[in-house]
Amino acid sequence: MLDINFVRSQFPAFQEPSLEGQAFFENAGGSYTCQPVIDRLTRFYTQRKVQPYAAYEASRLGGEEMDEARSRLSALLGVEGDELSFGPSTTQNTYVLAQAFRQFMQPGEAIVVTNQDHEANTGPWRRLADEGIEIREWKIDPATGSLNPEDLEPLLDENVRLVCFPHCSNVVGEINPVTEITALAHAAGAFVCVDGVSYAPHGFPDVGALGADIYLFSAYKTFGPHQGIMVMRRALGMALPNQAHYFNADSLYKRFTPAGPDHAQIAACAGMVDYVDRLAAHHNVTAAQVHDLERDHETKLLQPLLDYLSDRNDVRLLGPKSAQNRAPTVAIECTKPGADLAKDLVAHGIMAGGGDFYAVRALEAMGIKPEHGVLRLSFTHYTSEQELQQLISALDVVL
Repeated sequence: MLDINFVRSQFPAFQEPSLEGQAFFENAGGSYTCQPVIDRLTRFYTQRKVQPYAAYEASRLGGEEMDEARSRLSALLGVEGDELSFGPSTTQNTYVLAQAFRQFMQPGEAIVVTNQDHEANTGPWRRLADEGIEIREWKIDPATGSLNPEDLEPLLDENVRLVCFPHCSNVVGEINPVTEITALAHAAGAFVCVDGVSYAPHGFPDVGALGADIYLFSAYKTFGPHQGIMVMRRALGMALPNQAHYFNADSLYKRFTPAGPDHAQIAACAGMVDYVDRLAAHHNVTAAQVHDLERDHETKLLQPLLDYLSDRNDVRLLGPKSAQNRAPTVAIECTKPGADLAKDLVAHGIMAGGGDFYAVRALEAMGIKPEHGVLRLSFTHYTSEQELQQLISALDVVL
Protein backbone atom coordinates (compact mmCIF):
# COMPACT_ATOMS: atom_id res chain seq x y z
CA MET A 1 0.00 0.00 0.00
CA LEU A 2 1.24 3.47 -0.89
CA ASP A 3 2.39 5.52 2.10
CA ILE A 4 0.55 8.72 1.21
CA ASN A 5 2.18 10.72 4.01
CA PHE A 6 5.65 9.82 2.74
CA VAL A 7 4.60 10.66 -0.81
CA ARG A 8 3.29 14.09 0.16
CA SER A 9 6.44 14.81 2.17
CA GLN A 10 8.33 14.77 -1.14
CA PHE A 11 6.34 17.72 -2.53
CA PRO A 12 6.92 21.20 -1.08
CA ALA A 13 3.47 22.28 -2.29
CA PHE A 14 1.88 20.28 0.51
CA GLN A 15 3.83 22.23 3.11
CA GLU A 16 3.24 25.60 1.42
CA PRO A 17 1.10 27.91 3.64
CA SER A 18 -0.47 29.72 0.68
CA LEU A 19 -1.87 26.40 -0.61
CA GLU A 20 -3.12 25.12 2.72
CA GLY A 21 -6.72 23.89 2.59
CA GLN A 22 -6.80 23.80 -1.20
CA ALA A 23 -7.15 20.47 -2.97
CA PHE A 24 -5.51 20.28 -6.39
CA PHE A 25 -7.64 18.60 -9.07
CA GLU A 26 -6.13 20.00 -12.28
CA ASN A 27 -3.13 17.71 -12.36
CA ALA A 28 -3.79 16.77 -15.99
CA GLY A 29 -2.79 20.33 -16.83
CA GLY A 30 0.46 20.08 -14.88
CA SER A 31 1.54 18.41 -11.65
CA TYR A 32 3.22 19.70 -8.54
CA THR A 33 7.02 19.41 -8.66
CA CYS A 34 8.83 16.96 -6.40
CA GLN A 35 11.65 18.07 -4.11
CA PRO A 36 14.46 16.18 -5.91
CA VAL A 37 13.69 18.05 -9.14
CA ILE A 38 13.68 21.39 -7.34
CA ASP A 39 16.97 20.52 -5.64
CA ARG A 40 18.64 19.59 -8.92
CA LEU A 41 17.30 22.67 -10.70
CA THR A 42 18.51 24.92 -7.90
CA ARG A 43 21.94 23.29 -7.88
CA PHE A 44 22.31 23.64 -11.63
CA TYR A 45 21.36 27.32 -11.62
CA THR A 46 23.63 28.09 -8.67
CA GLN A 47 26.63 25.85 -9.41
CA ARG A 48 26.53 24.68 -13.05
CA LYS A 49 24.96 27.53 -15.04
CA VAL A 50 27.65 27.55 -17.70
CA GLN A 51 27.93 26.02 -21.14
CA PRO A 52 28.17 22.25 -20.43
CA TYR A 53 30.65 19.62 -21.62
CA ALA A 54 33.81 21.71 -21.37
CA ALA A 55 36.91 20.67 -19.37
CA TYR A 56 36.46 23.03 -16.42
CA GLU A 57 34.71 21.59 -13.39
CA ALA A 58 31.37 23.44 -13.39
CA SER A 59 30.91 22.71 -17.08
CA ARG A 60 31.95 19.08 -16.81
CA LEU A 61 29.56 18.47 -13.93
CA GLY A 62 26.72 20.22 -15.74
CA GLY A 63 27.16 17.96 -18.75
CA GLU A 64 27.34 14.89 -16.54
CA GLU A 65 24.05 15.83 -14.90
CA MET A 66 22.37 16.23 -18.29
CA ASP A 67 23.70 12.84 -19.37
CA GLU A 68 22.55 11.32 -16.09
CA ALA A 69 18.99 12.50 -16.70
CA ARG A 70 18.91 10.91 -20.15
CA SER A 71 20.49 7.62 -19.07
CA ARG A 72 18.40 7.14 -15.94
CA LEU A 73 15.09 8.12 -17.55
CA SER A 74 15.69 5.87 -20.53
CA ALA A 75 16.50 2.96 -18.21
CA LEU A 76 13.29 3.59 -16.27
CA LEU A 77 11.34 3.56 -19.56
CA GLY A 78 13.03 0.39 -20.81
CA VAL A 79 14.82 1.90 -23.82
CA GLU A 80 18.40 2.70 -24.82
CA GLY A 81 20.00 5.92 -23.59
CA ASP A 82 20.27 7.61 -26.96
CA GLU A 83 16.65 6.73 -27.82
CA LEU A 84 15.43 9.44 -25.43
CA SER A 85 15.57 13.13 -26.24
CA PHE A 86 14.28 16.36 -24.75
CA GLY A 87 12.47 19.31 -26.29
CA PRO A 88 10.66 22.47 -25.20
CA SER A 89 7.27 20.71 -25.10
CA THR A 90 5.48 17.67 -26.46
CA THR A 91 3.66 19.84 -28.99
CA GLN A 92 6.93 21.20 -30.36
CA ASN A 93 8.46 17.73 -30.39
CA THR A 94 5.51 16.55 -32.47
CA TYR A 95 5.88 19.40 -34.95
CA VAL A 96 9.54 18.47 -35.42
CA LEU A 97 8.49 14.86 -36.01
CA ALA A 98 5.87 15.94 -38.51
CA GLN A 99 8.50 17.88 -40.43
CA ALA A 100 10.68 14.76 -40.54
CA PHE A 101 7.80 12.61 -41.79
CA ARG A 102 6.92 15.25 -44.39
CA GLN A 103 10.36 14.69 -45.89
CA PHE A 104 10.25 10.92 -45.33
CA MET A 105 6.89 10.16 -46.94
CA GLN A 106 5.64 10.29 -50.52
CA PRO A 107 2.38 11.87 -51.74
CA GLY A 108 -0.35 9.26 -51.65
CA GLU A 109 1.03 7.56 -48.55
CA ALA A 110 -1.14 7.76 -45.45
CA ILE A 111 -1.13 8.59 -41.75
CA VAL A 112 -3.85 7.44 -39.35
CA VAL A 113 -4.85 9.89 -36.62
CA THR A 114 -7.69 9.85 -34.09
CA ASN A 115 -10.26 12.35 -32.93
CA GLN A 116 -9.67 11.28 -29.32
CA ASP A 117 -6.29 12.98 -29.09
CA HIS A 118 -5.18 16.22 -27.56
CA GLU A 119 -4.55 18.49 -30.55
CA ALA A 120 -0.78 18.10 -30.11
CA ASN A 121 -0.85 14.54 -31.50
CA THR A 122 -3.32 15.11 -34.28
CA GLY A 123 -3.05 18.68 -35.60
CA PRO A 124 0.62 18.54 -36.73
CA TRP A 125 -0.03 15.30 -38.62
CA ARG A 126 -3.24 16.54 -40.24
CA ARG A 127 -1.37 19.51 -41.69
CA LEU A 128 0.63 17.09 -43.83
CA ALA A 129 -2.46 16.78 -46.01
CA ASP A 130 -1.20 20.01 -47.60
CA GLU A 131 1.83 18.01 -48.82
CA GLY A 132 -0.30 15.33 -50.49
CA ILE A 133 -0.21 12.91 -47.55
CA GLU A 134 -3.53 11.13 -47.02
CA ILE A 135 -4.94 11.56 -43.52
CA ARG A 136 -7.25 8.82 -42.28
CA GLU A 137 -9.23 9.35 -39.10
CA TRP A 138 -9.80 6.59 -36.58
CA LYS A 139 -13.02 7.78 -34.95
CA ILE A 140 -14.19 7.36 -31.38
CA ASP A 141 -17.56 5.95 -30.41
CA PRO A 142 -19.62 9.17 -29.98
CA ALA A 143 -21.50 7.73 -27.01
CA THR A 144 -18.56 6.44 -25.00
CA GLY A 145 -15.53 8.27 -26.39
CA SER A 146 -13.74 4.93 -26.79
CA LEU A 147 -11.38 3.93 -29.58
CA ASN A 148 -12.17 0.42 -30.84
CA PRO A 149 -9.17 -1.41 -32.35
CA GLU A 150 -11.60 -3.20 -34.68
CA ASP A 151 -12.36 0.17 -36.28
CA LEU A 152 -8.66 0.68 -36.96
CA GLU A 153 -8.17 -2.47 -39.00
CA PRO A 154 -10.12 -1.29 -42.11
CA LEU A 155 -7.96 1.86 -42.18
CA LEU A 156 -4.71 -0.09 -42.45
CA ASP A 157 -3.17 -1.06 -45.77
CA GLU A 158 0.20 -0.93 -47.50
CA ASN A 159 -0.02 2.86 -47.94
CA VAL A 160 -0.15 3.63 -44.21
CA ARG A 161 3.26 4.65 -42.84
CA LEU A 162 2.28 5.94 -39.39
CA VAL A 163 -0.50 5.42 -36.82
CA CYS A 164 -0.88 8.10 -34.12
CA PHE A 165 -3.03 7.66 -31.01
CA PRO A 166 -3.03 8.47 -27.28
CA HIS A 167 -2.12 6.10 -24.48
CA CYS A 168 -5.16 7.65 -22.84
CA SER A 169 -7.31 10.66 -23.61
CA ASN A 170 -7.09 13.82 -21.51
CA VAL A 171 -10.90 14.05 -21.36
CA VAL A 172 -12.15 10.47 -21.81
CA GLY A 173 -9.54 8.97 -19.50
CA GLU A 174 -9.80 5.45 -20.88
CA ILE A 175 -6.46 3.64 -21.18
CA ASN A 176 -6.00 2.35 -24.72
CA PRO A 177 -4.42 -1.08 -25.37
CA VAL A 178 -1.13 0.23 -26.75
CA THR A 179 0.49 -3.17 -27.26
CA GLU A 180 -2.49 -4.52 -29.19
CA ILE A 181 -2.84 -1.42 -31.36
CA THR A 182 0.90 -1.31 -32.03
CA ALA A 183 0.86 -4.94 -33.13
CA LEU A 184 -1.96 -4.21 -35.59
CA ALA A 185 -0.08 -1.25 -37.03
CA HIS A 186 3.22 -3.09 -37.28
CA ALA A 187 1.55 -6.02 -39.00
CA ALA A 188 0.39 -3.58 -41.67
CA GLY A 189 3.92 -2.19 -42.03
CA ALA A 190 3.24 1.09 -40.23
CA PHE A 191 5.15 2.86 -37.48
CA VAL A 192 3.40 3.96 -34.27
CA CYS A 193 3.44 7.29 -32.41
CA VAL A 194 1.87 7.24 -28.95
CA ASP A 195 0.97 10.38 -27.01
CA GLY A 196 1.63 9.38 -23.41
CA VAL A 197 1.14 12.81 -21.87
CA SER A 198 -2.06 11.85 -20.06
CA TYR A 199 -0.84 8.41 -18.99
CA ALA A 200 2.74 8.92 -17.79
CA PRO A 201 1.77 10.92 -14.65
CA HIS A 202 0.06 7.78 -13.39
CA GLY A 203 3.12 5.55 -13.57
CA PHE A 204 6.07 5.70 -15.94
CA PRO A 205 5.43 3.02 -18.59
CA ASP A 206 7.79 0.36 -19.88
CA VAL A 207 7.98 1.83 -23.37
CA GLY A 208 10.25 -0.97 -24.53
CA ALA A 209 7.60 -3.55 -23.65
CA LEU A 210 4.78 -1.52 -25.23
CA GLY A 211 6.53 -1.71 -28.60
CA ALA A 212 5.76 1.81 -29.81
CA ASP A 213 8.24 3.41 -32.23
CA ILE A 214 7.66 6.89 -30.75
CA TYR A 215 6.41 7.67 -27.23
CA LEU A 216 5.88 11.25 -26.07
CA PHE A 217 5.13 12.80 -22.69
CA SER A 218 5.66 16.00 -20.71
CA ALA A 219 7.90 16.23 -17.66
CA TYR A 220 5.92 19.09 -16.13
CA LYS A 221 3.01 16.65 -15.78
CA THR A 222 5.23 13.94 -14.26
CA PHE A 223 6.45 16.02 -11.29
CA GLY A 224 9.33 17.62 -13.19
CA PRO A 225 10.32 20.77 -15.12
CA HIS A 226 8.67 22.09 -18.28
CA GLN A 227 10.22 19.80 -20.87
CA GLY A 228 8.85 17.49 -23.54
CA ILE A 229 10.33 13.99 -23.46
CA MET A 230 10.42 11.82 -26.55
CA VAL A 231 11.40 8.21 -27.03
CA MET A 232 12.38 7.44 -30.61
CA ARG A 233 13.39 3.86 -31.25
CA ARG A 234 16.64 3.64 -33.17
CA ALA A 235 15.42 1.91 -36.35
CA LEU A 236 12.96 4.69 -37.10
CA GLY A 237 15.03 7.53 -35.67
CA MET A 238 17.99 6.87 -37.93
CA ALA A 239 15.76 6.35 -40.98
CA LEU A 240 13.96 9.68 -40.65
CA PRO A 241 15.68 12.78 -42.05
CA ASN A 242 17.86 14.65 -39.56
CA GLN A 243 16.14 17.77 -38.18
CA ALA A 244 19.15 19.19 -36.33
CA HIS A 245 22.52 20.64 -37.36
CA TYR A 246 24.06 18.52 -40.10
CA PHE A 247 27.04 17.60 -37.94
CA ASN A 248 24.69 16.05 -35.34
CA ALA A 249 23.15 13.66 -37.83
CA ASP A 250 24.92 10.63 -36.36
CA SER A 251 23.62 11.28 -32.83
CA LEU A 252 20.14 9.82 -32.37
CA TYR A 253 19.19 11.92 -29.35
CA LYS A 254 20.24 15.13 -31.12
CA ARG A 255 18.60 14.47 -34.51
CA PHE A 256 15.18 15.77 -33.42
CA THR A 257 16.33 18.68 -31.26
CA PRO A 258 16.90 21.48 -33.76
CA ALA A 259 17.15 24.22 -31.12
CA GLY A 260 19.55 24.49 -28.22
CA PRO A 261 18.22 22.44 -25.29
CA ASP A 262 17.42 23.85 -21.84
CA HIS A 263 20.45 22.53 -19.97
CA ALA A 264 19.17 23.14 -16.45
CA GLN A 265 15.75 21.60 -17.01
CA ILE A 266 17.21 18.53 -18.69
CA ALA A 267 19.56 18.02 -15.74
CA ALA A 268 16.66 18.48 -13.31
CA CYS A 269 14.71 15.69 -15.01
CA ALA A 270 16.96 13.21 -13.20
CA GLY A 271 15.10 14.32 -10.09
CA MET A 272 12.01 12.50 -11.35
CA VAL A 273 13.97 9.25 -11.20
CA ASP A 274 15.35 10.21 -7.78
CA TYR A 275 11.74 10.48 -6.64
CA VAL A 276 10.79 7.07 -8.06
CA ASP A 277 13.86 5.59 -6.37
CA ARG A 278 12.87 7.15 -3.05
CA LEU A 279 9.41 5.63 -3.33
CA ALA A 280 10.90 2.26 -4.24
CA ALA A 281 13.31 2.29 -1.28
CA HIS A 282 10.68 3.44 1.20
CA HIS A 283 8.19 0.76 0.12
CA ASN A 284 10.85 -1.93 -0.37
CA VAL A 285 9.91 -2.53 -4.01
CA THR A 286 11.65 -2.12 -7.37
CA ALA A 287 11.40 1.09 -9.39
CA ALA A 288 9.20 -0.74 -11.88
CA GLN A 289 6.81 -1.77 -9.10
CA VAL A 290 6.30 1.86 -8.09
CA HIS A 291 4.04 2.12 -11.15
CA ASP A 292 1.62 -0.41 -9.66
CA LEU A 293 1.71 1.19 -6.21
CA GLU A 294 0.70 4.51 -7.71
CA ARG A 295 -2.02 3.02 -9.91
CA ASP A 296 -3.50 1.00 -7.03
CA HIS A 297 -3.79 4.12 -4.88
CA GLU A 298 -5.32 6.14 -7.71
CA THR A 299 -7.82 3.40 -8.54
CA LYS A 300 -8.90 3.17 -4.90
CA LEU A 301 -9.65 6.89 -4.85
CA LEU A 302 -11.09 7.08 -8.35
CA GLN A 303 -13.87 4.51 -8.06
CA PRO A 304 -15.88 6.41 -5.39
CA LEU A 305 -15.71 9.56 -7.50
CA LEU A 306 -16.92 7.68 -10.60
CA ASP A 307 -19.71 6.08 -8.58
CA TYR A 308 -20.77 9.44 -7.20
CA LEU A 309 -20.91 11.05 -10.64
CA SER A 310 -22.58 8.04 -12.27
CA ASP A 311 -25.38 8.15 -9.71
CA ARG A 312 -26.24 11.74 -10.57
CA ASN A 313 -28.74 12.42 -13.34
CA ASP A 314 -27.62 16.04 -13.85
CA VAL A 315 -24.14 15.31 -15.26
CA ARG A 316 -22.71 13.31 -18.13
CA LEU A 317 -19.60 11.40 -17.18
CA LEU A 318 -17.20 10.96 -20.10
CA GLY A 319 -15.41 7.65 -20.40
CA PRO A 320 -15.64 4.39 -18.44
CA LYS A 321 -17.46 4.13 -15.11
CA SER A 322 -14.90 1.63 -13.83
CA ALA A 323 -11.57 2.85 -12.43
CA GLN A 324 -9.72 -0.27 -13.53
CA ASN A 325 -9.02 0.81 -17.10
CA ARG A 326 -8.92 4.56 -16.85
CA ALA A 327 -6.69 7.28 -15.52
CA PRO A 328 -7.95 9.56 -12.74
CA THR A 329 -8.79 12.22 -15.29
CA VAL A 330 -12.54 12.74 -15.06
CA ALA A 331 -14.46 15.09 -17.34
CA ILE A 332 -18.16 15.82 -16.92
CA GLU A 333 -20.62 17.72 -19.05
CA CYS A 334 -23.21 19.76 -17.17
CA THR A 335 -25.86 22.35 -17.99
CA LYS A 336 -23.48 25.02 -16.74
CA PRO A 337 -20.27 25.66 -18.74
CA GLY A 338 -17.22 23.82 -17.45
CA ALA A 339 -15.20 26.97 -16.81
CA ASP A 340 -18.02 28.44 -14.70
CA LEU A 341 -18.19 25.31 -12.56
CA ALA A 342 -14.44 25.44 -12.03
CA LYS A 343 -14.84 29.02 -10.78
CA ASP A 344 -17.63 27.94 -8.42
CA LEU A 345 -15.36 25.30 -6.90
CA VAL A 346 -12.72 27.86 -5.92
CA ALA A 347 -14.76 29.02 -2.93
CA HIS A 348 -14.71 25.45 -1.65
CA GLY A 349 -10.95 25.08 -1.83
CA ILE A 350 -10.97 23.02 -5.03
CA MET A 351 -8.51 23.82 -7.81
CA ALA A 352 -9.97 22.32 -10.98
CA GLY A 353 -10.21 23.15 -14.67
CA GLY A 354 -12.97 23.89 -17.13
CA GLY A 355 -12.91 24.23 -20.92
CA ASP A 356 -12.04 22.15 -23.98
CA PHE A 357 -8.49 21.16 -22.89
CA TYR A 358 -7.27 21.13 -26.51
CA ALA A 359 -9.48 18.08 -27.08
CA VAL A 360 -11.86 20.00 -29.34
CA ARG A 361 -12.26 17.17 -31.84
CA ALA A 362 -13.10 14.64 -29.13
CA LEU A 363 -15.67 16.87 -27.48
CA GLU A 364 -17.32 17.70 -30.80
CA ALA A 365 -17.46 14.01 -31.70
CA MET A 366 -19.30 13.35 -28.43
CA GLY A 367 -21.78 16.14 -29.12
CA ILE A 368 -20.30 18.66 -26.68
CA LYS A 369 -19.79 22.23 -27.79
CA PRO A 370 -16.15 23.16 -27.09
CA GLU A 371 -17.14 26.68 -26.08
CA HIS A 372 -19.40 25.16 -23.40
CA GLY A 373 -16.70 22.71 -22.41
CA VAL A 374 -16.46 20.27 -19.55
CA LEU A 375 -15.42 20.36 -15.93
CA ARG A 376 -12.26 18.28 -15.56
CA LEU A 377 -11.29 16.76 -12.22
CA SER A 378 -7.86 15.17 -12.42
CA PHE A 379 -5.62 13.86 -9.70
CA THR A 380 -2.57 11.68 -9.21
CA HIS A 381 -1.05 9.37 -6.61
CA TYR A 382 -0.23 12.19 -4.17
CA THR A 383 -3.92 13.02 -3.77
CA SER A 384 -5.37 11.97 -0.40
CA GLU A 385 -8.71 10.43 0.53
CA GLN A 386 -9.49 13.58 2.53
CA GLU A 387 -9.02 15.72 -0.57
CA LEU A 388 -11.31 13.44 -2.54
CA GLN A 389 -14.01 13.82 0.10
CA GLN A 390 -13.48 17.59 0.01
CA LEU A 391 -14.07 17.46 -3.75
CA ILE A 392 -17.27 15.42 -3.48
CA SER A 393 -18.62 17.72 -0.77
CA ALA A 394 -17.89 20.72 -3.00
CA LEU A 395 -19.58 19.09 -5.98
CA ASP A 396 -22.68 18.53 -3.85
CA VAL A 397 -22.93 22.28 -3.52
CA VAL A 398 -22.03 23.54 -7.00
CA LEU A 399 -23.68 20.97 -9.26
